[in-house]
Amino acid sequence: MTVFLTTERLVLRRFTPADVDHLVELDGDPEVMRHLTGGLPSTRDWVERTLLPLYLAHYERYGDLGWWAAEERTGGAFLGWFEFRPTEEGERAEVELGYRLRRAAWGRGYATEGARALLRRGFTELGVERVVACTMAVNRGSRRVLEKSGLSYVRTFHEDHPEAIPGSEHGEVEYALTAERWRAREAREARGRSGILEA
Repeated sequence: MTVFLTTERLVLRRFTPADVDHLVELDGDPEVMRHLTGGLPSTRDWVERTLLPLYLAHYERYGDLGWWAAEERTGGAFLGWFEFRPTEEGERAEVELGYRLRRAAWGRGYATEGARALLRRGFTELGVERVVACTMAVNRGSRRVLEKSGLSYVRTFHEDHPEAIPGSEHGEVEYALTAERWRAREAREARGRSGILEA
């Protein structure tokens, strides 16, 4: 198992061909897929032939940027995945943040914990200068995670989808965070902690 990073409760590792069942199960939950496909599942054939090869190919191209399987640090249960990959082929300065977690993992702070860890790693070790994330405007849960992770709303936009799903008429929203803003926030928080300790 190739571990990318660990947090207090999570292990983010590389996907392997043995993860097909995990991905089929994850994408088979209509609630997980509600804001992505309107609840339609991904087929096993598509996961095996398209999705998993895409994940594995990113490790070959970028090494430390791509999609990461998320597991519980205690017990090793598969929770879903986090995405932290370049928005443009061959470029590393701007990456897209994303996540997809099993319903059993919702509401437990895993998405925010993983997102914050990826931001820290990206801005301190990987040379990332800007992180962007997009979700449906009506996906309030995902928007809360992005805001709690430090990203700010940038714009609302509309894409042409082959088939509309409930809520798509309200468009998609983009959030972003720059390395400069992240460092400034980290410095403010450090000063705040220092002030509390000195009081």
